[in-house]
Amino acid sequence: MKLRKIVADNVRGFRNNKGLSQEGLALDSGVDRAYVGRIERFEFSVSIDILEKLAKTLKVEPNLLLIKDAYKHSA
Repeated sequence: MKLRKIVADNVRGFRNNKGLSQEGLALDSGVDRAYVGRIERFEFSVSIDILEKLAKTLKVEPNLLLIKDAYKHSA
């Protein structure tokens, strides 16, 4: 599985677990909503800076966004 897909699945999964919309995640992290959508559809690879912003907003360690299905194991 491509890392881009793993990141996409984890961003979507953690976002859903937190009850956030794409727009809410985008606003809270200072990232464009369309960009968040493209990340979740794994159309764009995410920069380390954006990854850090998203992880902070999702309240997870950034490395968890790189581990397959990490969102399934979060409380």
